[in-house]
Amino acid sequence: MADDGSLLAIGAGAYNVLQDKKEAEFRLEYRSALTLLHFIEPIAGVLATDRGSLYGYGGLRIDLMLGSHVVLTPSAAVGLWRTGSGKELGSTVEFKTGAELAWRFADASRLGISFDHISNAGLTKHNPGVESLLLVYSLPLGWTY
Repeated sequence: MADDGSLLAIGAGAYNVLQDKKEAEFRLEYRSALTLLHFIEPIAGVLATDRGSLYGYGGLRIDLMLGSHVVLTPSAAVGLWRTGSGKELGSTVEFKTGAELAWRFADASRLGISFDHISNAGLTKHNPGVESLLLVYSLPLGWTY
C-alpha cells in the first residue's frame, strides 16, 4: 500500500470504448488518505462525456504496490447517472468497478491507465453497461489522516 496522502486524479479518454459509438470522457476524482481497515480508502468523483452524460459517484479503492514504482488500484463505487444525449444505461443508480495501473513518481504523483465498467447491476431490465479507458494523472494534495 502506498502512503501518499490524498490525491486529486484527472483523467481523459474513451467512453463506451468496446463499442462502435465511442464518446470522449473526462473525469475528476478525489482519493482520500483516510483509511478504513488499514488499507481501504474512500473516493468521490464525477465523470462527464462529450455528449452530456454525467455521473457522480462515491466508493472505495485499494492501492497495491507492485515493486517500488508501480501501483495497481482496484476500485468500486455507486453513484447517480444522467444520460444526456449519450448511451442510455437504464437506471439513475449505476455501479462502477475497475482498476488503474500507474507509475508512481518520487514526488508521489502518478501517471496511469484506468479501465472501468459501469452498469446498473440488473436494477432494471435495460442494463447494457459501458466501459471506459482513460489516461489518468494523480496529483498529491499533501492531506493525510
